[in-house]
Amino acid sequence: MLKKLFSTGLAALAGILLLVPASEARTLDEIIKAGVIRVGVQPNLPGNSVLKPDGSWEGMDIEMGEAIAKSLGVKAEFVPSKSPQRVPILVSDQADIMLGGLTRNARRAKLIDYSLPTFTESQVVLTTSKRADLKSWKDFNRSDITLANVRGSVPAQWTRKNAPKAKEILFDSGADVVRAIGQGRADGSIAIIDNWLKFTKNYANVKWHVLPDTIYLGYWGIGMQKGNNSLRRWLNIWLYDFQSKNKHNALWEKWYGSPPAFPVVPTYYFP
Repeated sequence: MLKKLFSTGLAALAGILLLVPASEARTLDEIIKAGVIRVGVQPNLPGNSVLKPDGSWEGMDIEMGEAIAKSLGVKAEFVPSKSPQRVPILVSDQADIMLGGLTRNARRAKLIDYSLPTFTESQVVLTTSKRADLKSWKDFNRSDITLANVRGSVPAQWTRKNAPKAKEILFDSGADVVRAIGQGRADGSIAIIDNWLKFTKNYANVKWHVLPDTIYLGYWGIGMQKGNNSLRRWLNIWLYDFQSKNKHNALWEKWYGSPPAFPVVPTYYFP
């Protein structure tokens, strides 16, 4: 279904990129010479990455970024990158690579390059007991339903395409989406919720409900500026070594509390 996302998603992103001056990416050799790799991560995506009040970082993407930097023999510099900013940050050379749960899809691939898959994501419906009568995502395609999502995300585009009757409310983070649902401002969200469930604990009086059906299975990848082949090839080789030792699954379980539902299988083919 990812291939059927609204073309307006790409058009909107392309519009943003027109305002972003393109800069040539640093090659692998230039990153090593500089002694620093700039790693784009989300500032408020628990499990993946969180920028704490004291200025330090924590999360799965932080450990992964540090591991990449260590293998390169450089330091990792983390660049805060909210969902709508991830691709523009790469295009404008504010980061060398982008983690941050960056879903691989054909539309983004017109603008940036990807590594091999890092992790998977499964899109489901998060709602509350107030809408327990709705059994399928299709039941949320009604004019009396308000669906919340993260601005600029793939699930937001998917929801707009496949549940057009529902009202839409967009936010900058998953924490804001969960808050809107918990406060009753939205009926639910059709989204990737693996890294949102921690937020639901802030609303103990709300009876949360996740529909059991998986709508689609997607793949995250490490993003980089288009044409940066030396960096992409190195990352693919690094990923094979990292994943062959099951380190990716161990990281996921450490930060999410359970094994990934659909683990990525290492591939020895390095495009």
